[in-house]
Amino acid sequence: MQITTTFRHMEASEALKSYAEEKLEKVKKYIDEPIVVQVFLTVEKIRHMAEVTITAKGITIKAAEETNDMYASLDAVSDKIERQLRRFKERIKAHKPASDARERQVQKSIVEAQSIEEASAAPVVIKTKSFSMKPMSVEEAVMQMELLHKDFLVYTESSTETINVVYRRKDGNYGLIAPENV
Repeated sequence: MQITTTFRHMEASEALKSYAEEKLEKVKKYIDEPIVVQVFLTVEKIRHMAEVTITAKGITIKAAEETNDMYASLDAVSDKIERQLRRFKERIKAHKPASDARERQVQKSIVEAQSIEEASAAPVVIKTKSFSMKPMSVEEAVMQMELLHKDFLVYTESSTETINVVYRRKDGNYGLIAPENV
């Protein structure tokens, strides 16, 4: 497990770093290796924030907590991550794992917004990110969207090999955008 700790607006502390590593060792029992963990510890006035992002084989999980004490924030965020992973593992037990051969490489680009007057100019790509996307069912896509705390997720449907979009509706339910099979 590879853990990266970043301190923002505070002095780097070896004690906090080792405490975070000790607390996050518990996630090993829920996820297969390789695991990459990013820990961000931030202090703003009296708010002590701990944010953790875990990337492992096929999933990404994020959680953040803030209290008046950094150790309490680390305790709370590690408990939150552990609850998410436990729920994820219980849900995934019934699913048959998809083969890695069907995994797709996708690329995400962020484009600079144009004003109406400058509509004739070509858009400028600000940021591009490439990542692999494994095929998954609708239920897995909703679960992944929840773990990432996102409002929508683009994914490949495992049964049809089509690219679909699942999104959170304003009424709290979920919507699915799928292409028609012609």
